[in-house]
Amino acid sequence: MFKKILVPTDGSDLSGKAVAGAIALAKLHGASLVAMNVQPPFRVPPIAEMPSAQFFSEDKYEETIRAYAAEILADVETQAKAAGVACEVTTAVYDQPYQAIIDMAERKGCDLIFMASHGRRGVAGLLLGSETQKVLTHCKVPVLVYR
Repeated sequence: MFKKILVPTDGSDLSGKAVAGAIALAKLHGASLVAMNVQPPFRVPPIAEMPSAQFFSEDKYEETIRAYAAEILADVETQAKAAGVACEVTTAVYDQPYQAIIDMAERKGCDLIFMASHGRRGVAGLLLGSETQKVLTHCKVPVLVYR
């Protein structure tokens, strides 16, 4: 039924459970997996005149987030390999994670996005919404929300 499944992950416990579920579903259908991590772009602090604003250069920031994403995705790759599921990993630096997820699913030809049902709670969740909710409301690719 499914041939290529995109699973975005942020390294959290809930996201890890979704990764395990995506791997199981991919194995069941003989599908491949595209594991993705989205990181926010570098932003200059509003108080840039302060010496501490130079504590992290843009290059150092990029290096740090890429290393963090590589660590998260290496774990997914290891789990997929152990289950006999082909897995491609990718990282995006984007200020709107939901849009990066949608774009990647379309670019890679994924026929399912498999996401954890996590995000903000309470008032922040109502006002801002979760990335999962944004993917659900803006995406043409089917989305499976894993609880």
